[in-house]
Amino acid sequence: MRIELKGLEHAYSKTDKALDGVDLVLEGSEPVAIIGQNGAGKTTLVKHFNGILRPTGGSVEINGVDINTRSTAEWSREVGYVFQNPDDQLFLESVRKEFEFGPRQIGMDADTIARRVNEVAELTGLSKKLDVHPFDLTPTEKKFCTIGAVIMMDPAAVIFDEPTCGQDRSGNARLKTIIERLRGQGKLCITISHDMKFVTANFSRVIVMCHGTVLLDGSVNEVFAQTDILRRSFITPPPITRVAQGAGLKETVFTVPAFINAITKERNHHG
Repeated sequence: MRIELKGLEHAYSKTDKALDGVDLVLEGSEPVAIIGQNGAGKTTLVKHFNGILRPTGGSVEINGVDINTRSTAEWSREVGYVFQNPDDQLFLESVRKEFEFGPRQIGMDADTIARRVNEVAELTGLSKKLDVHPFDLTPTEKKFCTIGAVIMMDPAAVIFDEPTCGQDRSGNARLKTIIERLRGQGKLCITISHDMKFVTANFSRVIVMCHGTVLLDGSVNEVFAQTDILRRSFITPPPITRVAQGAGLKETVFTVPAFINAITKERNHHG
């Protein structure tokens, strides 16, 4: 999967330019996190990846094909979108029906659907809830129901909009497993998140947006080392990262063991 943006612009009105000339290439199966304060243009950006929004300037190409040549319904086979609010996505009377709906629309055969329902239910932790009405699920289960419904379609790329919102630790651990599984299948995971601990633990590439432009794009270590630029975009690194930076450690760390390791290395170096 390759998503290429060339000078992408999106204006909701004459005075409100949400995206201002974005050039980006997302490809392969390396998971990508898109971060930035509210109003930075993150959701507007990813809604162009399957045609929910169309460019008002510049272009979006999916595997070399211009986004404007196909409908959103056609693109959703290739690029799945998990909305921030599950209630925007759930509309059927059981988890099973939610899972089966998309694949049926695209002509997946019954045996494949049945096999995938079991696989995806296990992955999303909903094996015992397949015959439950989605509105009787907990908020966390609802979120995983929408994730499952999108994965069922077997898209080449999956966009998660704030997936950790309202999640507990076990929910975050399950999300990590899902992202790893999709990566193992060669799929591209693109995630918008405000949760920096989740970002640093799961994503090797991070894109920072500010006022509709890309401020930084690089490895997680490179990006979180740029403290001044991050401050400009109102992004706060995880607490342990800030402690390490405050202590003057040269290495960018995201976990306590890495912090201890970095201190030991510096001590040995100076010792």
